[in-house]
Amino acid sequence: MAVLVIAEHDNALLKASTLNTVTAAAECGGDIHLLIAGHDCAAVAQAATAIAGVAQVLVADAPYLADGLAENVAEQAISVAGNYSHILAPASAFGKNVLPRVAARLDVEQISEILKVHSPDTFDRAIYAGNAIATVQSSDAVKVLTVRTTCFAPAPATGGVAAVKSVDAVADFGKSRFVAREVAKSDRPELPAAKVVIAGGRGVGSAENFELLVKLADRLGGALGASRAAVDAGYVPNDWQIGQTGKIVAPQLYIAVGISGAIQHVAGIKDAKTIVAINKDPEAPIFAVADYGIVGDLFEILPQLLTELG
Repeated sequence: MAVLVIAEHDNALLKASTLNTVTAAAECGGDIHLLIAGHDCAAVAQAATAIAGVAQVLVADAPYLADGLAENVAEQAISVAGNYSHILAPASAFGKNVLPRVAARLDVEQISEILKVHSPDTFDRAIYAGNAIATVQSSDAVKVLTVRTTCFAPAPATGGVAAVKSVDAVADFGKSRFVAREVAKSDRPELPAAKVVIAGGRGVGSAENFELLVKLADRLGGALGASRAAVDAGYVPNDWQIGQTGKIVAPQLYIAVGISGAIQHVAGIKDAKTIVAINKDPEAPIFAVADYGIVGDLFEILPQLLTELG
């Protein structure tokens, strides 16, 4: 049977997380179909047809699908679910909102944040804040999976020749409605997709002191992040939070400034290619996972680093 991927998009652009999810779907076996539930989303459908490995793009277009309400998107997926052995979505806020509803309606177990596909019915997922990996096997007729996108390379966005098929939109759920969306606007790359991430912790000391990290991110063209401690202290907004209860990142370079390295934070950065830690405490747990560590006062080290970068 075929595999269904629920696309994440904003009716104009396809989110990069969908490409990583397509790669995971390919490892499950079978033809890959991409479901686009939205409104006036022809541009998204056109982009989806070019994704390498996608055989068919299903488009459900209706005004009440425009804002990605989980109840409507889930019902749309359920309306075609009988044709598929697997249903996948990114382990983003979107996927985490939609797929549990799909699994419940299908009366199957969801397997969350898969890290690896061993076979069509066997997957790896992290447990205990990423300190252990569980290999789980599902006997459900339909496997419902969210995908930790940092663990799968993105599928090529070009080279595909998928066909487009319109499907009937399900009826509006009617018991929820879209009110408003507040989108943080920034010229910086999004945290999950950034190649360079500069993150600060409680050790930075204040919102004003984060300006040093802002300057470093500007020099390196990176995104800004923070530990939960820094977010809870009010130094930075909560959409900067990295870790088990925040965003999962896998940049080429991760610089942790004044971050102690609690396991909940480390769970969100384990896939980073190179981790640099700056902390005045030589016993800080962050040094156990860092590729390079600098023991010292960040207020002395960062200005020196900025000077060297010019």
